[in-house]
Amino acid sequence: MTNQEILDNLPYSKPFHFVDEIVSISENGVEGTYFFDETLDFYKGHFKHNPVTPGVILTETMAQIGVVSLGIYLLNNKFSKNSVIALTSSEIEYLKPVYPNQKVKVISEKIYFRFNKLKCKVSMVNEASEEVCRGTIAGMIIS
Repeated sequence: MTNQEILDNLPYSKPFHFVDEIVSISENGVEGTYFFDETLDFYKGHFKHNPVTPGVILTETMAQIGVVSLGIYLLNNKFSKNSVIALTSSEIEYLKPVYPNQKVKVISEKIYFRFNKLKCKVSMVNEASEEVCRGTIAGMIIS
């Protein structure tokens, strides 16, 4: 499965699609990027005079790149438009803020994948290669 096929199979659309590019992917992990454009709706209220990307959106970005994209790759042709994706657990530590108009890279390493449950160690870095958050995320894909 190509990187573009993975992007095409992601079950998200704007404004809840947080994957711009899959940089690399293998059986053991994935790296991908996303640019947080200042026009995204949540910046209007979080915080109104000093917008910051909410932690839940950072977690979702790490999940979409680090777990869902990798899960689609690992399932290969068993993934379909009717597949159901569910987050089962996350433990994230937030280290630095992500502001509007910043590009981030998510690095994910597979901890295990069995019975369609994928658990990964994930990290997000900004353009200065500073780690902004890290942790573990697990999810299930039911085909």
